Amino acid sequence: MAPHDEAFKKLLQAFFAEFMALFFPELYRLIDFSHTRFLMQELLVDVVGREKRTVDLLVEVRLRGRNAFILIHLEPQSYAQANFGERMFLYFARLLERHRKTYKVIVPMAVFTGSRARDEPSGYSMRFEEESIVEFRYRKLELARLDWRRFAKSDNPVAAALLSRMGYNEKDRRELRLAYLRMLARLHPKLDDAKLALVMSIADLYYRPEPEEDRSILRELQSRDPEEAERVMELMPAWKRWGYEEGLEKGKEKGIEAGRAESVRKLLAKGFTPGQIADLLDLPQEEVAKLRDSH
Repeated sequence: MAPHDEAFKKLLQAFFAEFMALFFPELYRLIDFSHTRFLMQELLVDVVGREKRTVDLLVEVRLRGRNAFILIHLEPQSYAQANFGERMFLYFARLLERHRKTYKVIVPMAVFTGSRARDEPSGYSMRFEEESIVEFRYRKLELARLDWRRFAKSDNPVAAALLSRMGYNEKDRRELRLAYLRMLARLHPKLDDAKLALVMSIADLYYRPEPEEDRSILRELQSRDPEEAERVMELMPAWKRWGYEEGLEKGKEKGIEAGRAESVRKLLAKGFTPGQIADLLDLPQEEVAKLRDSH
């Protein structure tokens, strides 16, 4: 499974209700989320046994106010595939064959996570002459066709994880990054460390920050709201790393300076003049005098 699809699977397992509320509110209102069960992986084999596919995201849910259960099949797709609609139909047919005695309804859903906006298929049809033989439809979500600004003020962790997978252009890049970081700051008190780390790890798959850009964003946050900036700083390993690296550089500089001072001291003890030491160490005489006086 592609890394993006595997990451999406983990996101759904942690935040299924939040995902449904954000992207499929009409279904969200029908589901009783006190009973949500992810089924074991299903290995589907075609009729001649040549093709094997694993369906990972099968969710058993109970309908709100009713003692009835339905099966939701969620298929993440991170790349273009010409016969995707047909593939969804075959999945549905095989799942129906296996589970029709347990679930009266199977709801197929496709989530397209690719970086380019396309008019992805929403079904599969077969016709002969003027007659319709098969008309199969599934719900679909195309992240690249969504306007990220609609979700930037959301406190939904799924929105934060997938914000940079939504539609934006290069001139929006910095604004989107700032919005994402502010979302993390709002989510921090609401999620445990593991779930927050999951959100951040998935977002990192889709967005490669530029250190200089992030430094600029941090300065803006600090000038706008120092407390918010501090919360964001706690969450961003990169910024912590920058501070560590700056500390190393300062330590190196101090070490070099101490080594030079020791060399100056030894050369002076051997009778060398400051001018001679400057020539030997390739340093200005003012620097030699400074090193001499510092120790």
